[in-house]
Amino acid sequence: MFSLLLAMSTATLAGQDDPCGDRASLEVTVLDESGTTPIPGAMLVLHWSDLEAPDLRRASGADGRQVVCVPPGAREAVLWAEVGDQSSEQATLLFEPGEAREIELRIVFDRGNPGRLIGSVYDVQSDDAVAAAAISVMVYGRERSVESNRRGRFILSDVRPGVHELRIRRLGYATLRQPVTVNQGLTTEVNIGLAPTPVEMEPIVATVTRIRRLEIKGFYERKYWGELTGNGYFFDADYIERWRPSSIESLIVSAVPGIGSGLTNRRMSEGFSGRPCGMKMFLNGMDVRRNLPRLHMVEIAGVEVYKGPASLPAEFTGSDSRCGAVVVWTK
Repeated sequence: MFSLLLAMSTATLAGQDDPCGDRASLEVTVLDESGTTPIPGAMLVLHWSDLEAPDLRRASGADGRQVVCVPPGAREAVLWAEVGDQSSEQATLLFEPGEAREIELRIVFDRGNPGRLIGSVYDVQSDDAVAAAAISVMVYGRERSVESNRRGRFILSDVRPGVHELRIRRLGYATLRQPVTVNQGLTTEVNIGLAPTPVEMEPIVATVTRIRRLEIKGFYERKYWGELTGNGYFFDADYIERWRPSSIESLIVSAVPGIGSGLTNRRMSEGFSGRPCGMKMFLNGMDVRRNLPRLHMVEIAGVEVYKGPASLPAEFTGSDSRCGAVVVWTK
């Protein structure tokens, strides 16, 4: 895996006639980390954000350079570089007609499979989400920064494995600096409680490394979007440990409205019988119909509950899923 260091200028390309006429142009140079050695044959990819057009793919020349003429009407694109089956991070570019830009991509090779930081920022007094907090970390000697959204959530991708200082700033709150460990190829979840400036309180930080199976199988991604859109109910190992239900059934019946004993959907019925509709079961992604084996709760890594076909992800749909589905993941 490699990362991308980006430098840009909007000056006209020195010593050259503009090869693109009235269109915007890019001269891209791909170099090594030191900025002294050209990287030939690196595949540059431009994905047009505002055009229905295929991605433009061009290889850098022997001198590491490539000139690209931007299609008429294009105003925004995402640029990245590829070498073999690895990819750099992405850079968003904005264009103006006739503008000539010089872009330098510096590739830092193989610093380990990066990890990811994902989490939330909240007020330690009110427990309300804190939006527009600036979360930053130093990656390969450069500061990477994102803002929390209106739900206080944030994501920092492609973070080098190791210990980093995470800095969180928000007007009206005490700035927090906190060491955090990022593991190779895994996602570390960070929940950050900020203290309002006038109050003498210590900020609160809780970190957890996600379970690899759930990460690979898309549990956390479905949980994020499901909670955002209200589609589905999600219970991870921390939730299960905190509430200590005696069984999967008791966990779901107590937490999900409309689900009754035997894991039946009381808001739907089977045909004309009027009987509650039995939910479909999945274990570690495998369809087990309604024959879920008996499991000890300490074995459970995560549980997903979908109450109807409208909320079901594609991988859990089927003719017998109309009453919803229960998806169980073990550690």
